[in-house]
Amino acid sequence: MNWSRVRDAICYVLFVVSLTSVVQWLAPDSGLMAQPAAEEPTVNLGCTRDGQAPPPLPTLVQEMREAILAASRSGDIEDLRTVLDWNEPKPHIGKEATEDPIAYWKKISADGAGREILAVLAEILECGYTALPLGSDIENNLVFIWPGIAEADLSKLTPQQEVWLYRLVSPAEAKDMIEAKRWKWWRLAIGADGTWHTFYKAE
Repeated sequence: MNWSRVRDAICYVLFVVSLTSVVQWLAPDSGLMAQPAAEEPTVNLGCTRDGQAPPPLPTLVQEMREAILAASRSGDIEDLRTVLDWNEPKPHIGKEATEDPIAYWKKISADGAGREILAVLAEILECGYTALPLGSDIENNLVFIWPGIAEADLSKLTPQQEVWLYRLVSPAEAKDMIEAKRWKWWRLAIGADGTWHTFYKAE
């Protein structure tokens, strides 16, 4: 008997068996193939004045947005103090100049504790945004606005933008703004460097 041929035949059989096992292990229906990583959640985009999608949020803008959202979801408006401390000066919040935005928001909030304001912040930051070239730094001059429809032509909203509008205001308020051709509700602005510039109710 030619033991060399027997040995080669055995090696070949073992190789085929091993290869078959690997293929089966990687088969899509085997349940063993590595699953693709879940996609990162995306922020809904609004549109710019020229109808194009705005640029992605810079990292510093994302961080500020997430910080405001986290404080808004906590239910305690005092949690916004840490976020406000990141800014110098404080964001513009309305006609009344104040050194304590938290006290002002509690004062104007329907519930007296600022939870209505937290709800507004959470709602507008989860709607689309737009970007305007308003900053003084030519290379980093974008300011990101929420909700994006605050800068849109209210008479030419897309179906998605109309849904955002009705999420934010009542049908009567929406009709009033469309007829007036201007935004009459809350808006928030964050600069490309992550600075929280404004949060006020347009009139």
